[in-house]
Amino acid sequence: MPKRDPDIEPLDEEPVEAAVPTAGERLKAAREEKKLSLEDIAAQTRIPQRHLESIETAEWDKLPAPTYTIGFAKSYASAVGLDRTEIGDQLREEMGGQRFTASQAEVIEAADPARTMPKWLVITAVIAVVFLIVLMTVLNRRSLEQPSDVPLNEAAVTAPPPAATAPAPAPVAQDAVVLTAVAPAWIQVTDQGKSLFEGVLQPGKTFTVPPTAVAPLLKAGAPEALRINVGSAVAPPVGPPGKIASKVSLKPADLMRGPQKAAAAAPPPPSTPRPAPKRAAPPPAAPAAEPPVANTATQ
Repeated sequence: MPKRDPDIEPLDEEPVEAAVPTAGERLKAAREEKKLSLEDIAAQTRIPQRHLESIETAEWDKLPAPTYTIGFAKSYASAVGLDRTEIGDQLREEMGGQRFTASQAEVIEAADPARTMPKWLVITAVIAVVFLIVLMTVLNRRSLEQPSDVPLNEAAVTAPPPAATAPAPAPVAQDAVVLTAVAPAWIQVTDQGKSLFEGVLQPGKTFTVPPTAVAPLLKAGAPEALRINVGSAVAPPVGPPGKIASKVSLKPADLMRGPQKAAAAAPPPPSTPRPAPKRAAPPPAAPAAEPPVANTATQ
């Protein structure tokens, strides 16, 4: 009976474990599955493209501190539809014990350079702000020091003008004659046949006799409706109420005397001399009687 060869027992082979993809490889595969480029992810997450490449290739020395790197990976995972927490935990395990040459205080630049201000523009803006602050400080200091250095007369010139007020009434001469209406009054003022004013004075309105008038005369329809001032004094009424006053002298002295006294003081108008009455011629004188002739005859 032939011998049977003993069965050869197979050697125990260690099972080869399939290589688990890294967090970066998982992110890259998910990105390619969605047909997205790194530029698309950078524009969407605002993460620099070079950091995304370093995460996919596990180049830890080109990445910032782990806190920033894990945050980048989580944002990357959200952009491609992976679990943020799972990717973050896996990346934390892969980065365990790794040393980073990048500074912890590295400034993270924006992903899209077009969205950031150019450096020259930022520098120019800073210089402009500093210059403006210095200029405002100098001007403020000058304004505070100016009152003590400026003379009094110059300060008065530069002082702001006072608020606009109503114009003051024109000054009245000392002996000016002013007619004021206390009620509607029709008046006529003439000077040597020349009309100075003719019309109705409304209540409160005034008329000032020109100081150049030589012999001003007044005609008033209602003397009681007028108040006449000579300087600061009030002249007597120019006529009885209800009667027309005419040819009233508006000279200050005549007004203060009153119309009756002024008329009395006025010289009487010159009268035309009347011719002397004719006297009858005296009768002719009788001839003188001749003296008797002495009789010289001798008797």
